Amino acid sequence: MSSPPAPAVLPDDLRLVPLTAQDAARIAPLNDAAYPAVPVTSPEDLAALVDLAALPLGIESTEGELVGFVLALAPGAAYDSENFRFFEQRGVDSLYVDRIVIAESQRGRGLGPVLYDRVFSLAREQGRREVTCEVNVDPPNPGSLAFHARLGFVPVGSQPTKGGTVTVQLLAAPV
Repeated sequence: MSSPPAPAVLPDDLRLVPLTAQDAARIAPLNDAAYPAVPVTSPEDLAALVDLAALPLGIESTEGELVGFVLALAPGAAYDSENFRFFEQRGVDSLYVDRIVIAESQRGRGLGPVLYDRVFSLAREQGRREVTCEVNVDPPNPGSLAFHARLGFVPVGSQPTKGGTVTVQLLAAPV
């Protein structure tokens, strides 16, 4: 039997910070730079999403630059998203990752696993059965699919979104 993976470690030059709606103006450029992996979103809509999130968490440099973030939502959130609705209708108690973004300059430093460690910790604390998310398959995002597979996510469905302009693979990982 294999032992569980070691927790991801945050590099010394970075720190985890809780995000609030007031951070939306600094979240937006990082979010929008990750398009098409995540949708371009106005600061106003990001502020509303941060307010809905059960886990609004950022990574910032010691100089205060935001270099990554995750926004995860609990069941029952008043969020009008096709993908969130899919997981709600599926009927499995899950913590839904709406978006996770790492600045391109910071990729490969293990920051995604650090954020996901916090997501899975919260899901365990809340007694959730799964962590869920989606990844684009059209336009393709093979790097994100491989990353999520390494974390134990498996496909539970797929669907066209955004009026048929994007197709996503819906993923779940046991807590």
